[in-house]
Amino acid sequence: MKARVHVYVSGFVQGVFFRHETKKHADRLGVKGWVRNLPDGRVEAVFEGDQEAVEEMLKFCKKGSLGAKVKNVEVNSEEWRGEFQKFSIRY
Repeated sequence: MKARVHVYVSGFVQGVFFRHETKKHADRLGVKGWVRNLPDGRVEAVFEGDQEAVEEMLKFCKKGSLGAKVKNVEVNSEEWRGEFQKFSIRY
């Protein structure tokens, strides 16, 4: 089963390789989408892929990269669109 989620991660999540580690996990799991820093200090991401792989990405977001201090992960489920060819870091 395919899944898509749009997430916002808050806490100390910028400047700690959060986006890089998110991409690494997504590539390993075959998840497509993107991740980016927001001006307010949060990280925003969209994950598309198999349900289990997307759930693994959410587990990663709740823990974060080494040095990150995740306070909250807002998860919005969306309709799977299959619009991405890969996972990218947006700037």
